[in-house]
Amino acid sequence: MSVTSERGGRARPGPGAPSAARPPGRHHDESHAATVPARAAGVELLGELKGSGYRRPPALVRRADGQTIQLTRLLYLVLEAIDGRRSYQEIAERVSAAAGRLVTAEDTRLLTESKLRPLGVLRLADGSEPVVQKANPLLALRFRYVVSDPEVTRRVTAPFATLFRPFVVAVVLAAFVATTGWVLFEKGLASATHQAFDRPGLLLLVFAVTVLSAGFHEFGHAAACRYGGATPGAMGTGLYLVWPAFYTEVSDSYRLGRGGRVRVDLGGLYFNAIFAVAMFGVWAATGWDALLLIIAAQVLQMLRQLAPFVRFDGYHVLADVTGVPDLYFHIKPVLLGLLPHRWGRPEGRLLKPWARAVVSLWVLLVVPLLLLSLAMMVLALPRVLATGWVSLGRQWDTLGHEWLQGDPAGVGVRILSVLAICLPLLGTVYLLARVLRRTTRSVWRSTRGRPLRRAIAVLVAASLAAGLAWAWWPGGDRYRPIRPDDRGTLLDAFPAAGTSATKAPGLREGQVGATRTIWAASSTPPTRETPRLALVLLPRPGSASGDAAPWVFPFDPPDAPRTGDNQALAVNTRDGSTVYDVAFALVWADGDSVTTRNEAYAFASCTGCRTVAVGFQVVLVIGQARVVVPQNISAAVNYSCMDCVTYALAQQLVVTLPDGLSEEATRRLDLLWEQVLAFGAHLEDVPLDEVRARLATFESAVLQIVRAETGAVPGASSSADAQPSPSGTDPATPGDTPTTTPTTPASPAPSETTAGPTSVATPSSSSSSQTAEPSVSATSSPTQSP
Repeated sequence: MSVTSERGGRARPGPGAPSAARPPGRHHDESHAATVPARAAGVELLGELKGSGYRRPPALVRRADGQTIQLTRLLYLVLEAIDGRRSYQEIAERVSAAAGRLVTAEDTRLLTESKLRPLGVLRLADGSEPVVQKANPLLALRFRYVVSDPEVTRRVTAPFATLFRPFVVAVVLAAFVATTGWVLFEKGLASATHQAFDRPGLLLLVFAVTVLSAGFHEFGHAAACRYGGATPGAMGTGLYLVWPAFYTEVSDSYRLGRGGRVRVDLGGLYFNAIFAVAMFGVWAATGWDALLLIIAAQVLQMLRQLAPFVRFDGYHVLADVTGVPDLYFHIKPVLLGLLPHRWGRPEGRLLKPWARAVVSLWVLLVVPLLLLSLAMMVLALPRVLATGWVSLGRQWDTLGHEWLQGDPAGVGVRILSVLAICLPLLGTVYLLARVLRRTTRSVWRSTRGRPLRRAIAVLVAASLAAGLAWAWWPGGDRYRPIRPDDRGTLLDAFPAAGTSATKAPGLREGQVGATRTIWAASSTPPTRETPRLALVLLPRPGSASGDAAPWVFPFDPPDAPRTGDNQALAVNTRDGSTVYDVAFALVWADGDSVTTRNEAYAFASCTGCRTVAVGFQVVLVIGQARVVVPQNISAAVNYSCMDCVTYALAQQLVVTLPDGLSEEATRRLDLLWEQVLAFGAHLEDVPLDEVRARLATFESAVLQIVRAETGAVPGASSSADAQPSPSGTDPATPGDTPTTTPTTPASPAPSETTAGPTSVATPSSSSSSQTAEPSVSATSSPTQSP
């Protein structure tokens, strides 16, 4: 016997054994047992499971709380004969006639009191209703709220049942395949993504409609249930861990055959397809590309629901195809059945051979997958929490900015972003806490009265706690936020293996390796049989000291910065590594000539590497300087790179102040600059496409301090030059390995300062191996390198 546990909004038979408890203050007395048993209120007899994978198909009974119980045929006949009027003798006579064997009144009494009454399907001996204890599975839908009762559900879903007629299904599926294929393989989602994030109002609309589609998914299950002749139950919402979810009670579908049950299982996915086709029609009418993201979301939702490992639709499809509605109940018997001394046990022959083979294969796949997922969740938790904390701070800062700007759509998007960050983190912590608590209780109960087993369990628990402390102990990169260039492989989750990929490769004597050469496209490449002389590019030995990268580039390195200059220089020659160099400077200039330089250089010659240089300089010119010619220069160069991202950003703000700043303004500026330096210290955790915007925010804050001090609006502006440089050659210049030399345009003519605060737009110089246009966002594209 087993009872249902509800997961993912669907009620299905699952493991567990509920018990019927007496109400407080009452005591059971066998001597006063009722001679006329009666069913509990709300108990429904669903009949024998059609298309069952069991050798002896079970019969199903649904309690008033929605849980479905599997009974043997004999127990089902006894429960069926109980009507609140028949005595045990009369019940025995009806059961004997139906079962084809003699069943005595004492047999029915024994089955009633020891088997049926503890399941909560019968009233107690004094005639009161039982208080049942529901199964409490690990992954269950909680905090349910009924949106529509069974009567409303039946009335609302009745019109949708016609959508399951074969002709309609064929048309809808053909339209779904055509529209999604066009969107994903022809139109693409780039314009949709850009429009959604460029217009926060559309992004909120996409989110709201996607949530609506999840509710429409449940309509599909209910309508399919009604189309097959079964009766759908209540529909509502709840929390799956900490994520909002919808559910529909369709346990009455067990009255249907295998095909009808599978139709109910797939009904939600079918309605996702209908929703996608409808959204395509809305897009065709409005032209809003952002709506195409909803179609992509439907496809992703359908793929996720088909996973048979947790109780999504795919799990129910597998359960109904095999006729084994309680797959999780068979995990323990299947695993124990692998032991040689348990071969041939009766519990191993409950299922039909083909059903047992399918269920065993499912168990052997799902158990390692769930254990691996749990282990990865535990080991990756420190970095996930650190990443969430950094992302949460970034979204919170942006939320404050959107609030001050009076942008309600932007505020709504940021609130959703904060929720999207917090909910997975809370769900992970909650799940791990529940696993720990349930495992501890289970082991403690199972080892009660067995001191040796309990001692072993304590020893194993201590070992796991020590391993967990080692994995979570602060130090190294354990709490470093995840960066875009991190690989995220399985081995990277283990602290000891996390840094192995960043070690510089090298060749030892006797080893065979590969290098790159420059070879004319018009010549035949050499082979092992016909070797030819070739030019091999190797790093210059001894060109760097300490841990600095060797200088392998075919041009001289930039000059060292002068006094008052600011320079960020990132040089990377290690495969698979990441190099950041950040230089932030606040310069007070009070001389006759202001020629400060702000430079950012990123040079890379490696494979699968990431090189970023960011220079940010604020120059405050005090007094009447005759010549103000600041320079702002950036250069990003890929040299013999494969799969490289090279990014340089130089951003400079120059403001002229005739009388300097007061002590209060200076204090505010110092506090602001502390925030700037803190931002620079954690720049590796910021996406490259956000760096320039964040620096612009700091520039605005500087100008606000100046504005508050002088009472005038300075015409200050900044000059920023970002050079993302993905690996590869310039498509317009075929030939050798790409090289780039930074160039500096002519400086503007000297400008005389005015009586009020002014700013000077600084000249910029940039160069890139891919494009000559400045751009903030960095891209990476693998190419063949000569």
